[in-house]
Amino acid sequence: MKFSESLKKNQDFQYVYKNGKSYANKFLVMYVIENNLEINRLGISCSKKVGNSIVRHHFARLIRETYRLHEDIFNNGLDIVVLARQSAARASYEEIDSAFLHLSKLHKIMKSTRE
Repeated sequence: MKFSESLKKNQDFQYVYKNGKSYANKFLVMYVIENNLEINRLGISCSKKVGNSIVRHHFARLIRETYRLHEDIFNNGLDIVVLARQSAARASYEEIDSAFLHLSKLHKIMKSTRE
């Protein structure tokens, strides 16, 4: 079951940058803001400073896959923008996955599991 879409418009990204809360770690910067919708919207941004188009697209695929695999543990109604830092160009999938989940915990956007 798919709970998310992509952020595509520049004005949506700018709104999240300006009004959202951000946390960062070695590989990623994550901005999060509530969007008053039933779904999450994921935006991925990767500067040319990170690498060429192949490297940037590889990073985007890693983020999308990480989010897809963990999609069911996130709260709904969020706009999430993930930015790559230069160190992300050399990071493995496991490092990106760990960094993404670390920032998600800092933002407290994961559903609480009381079992």
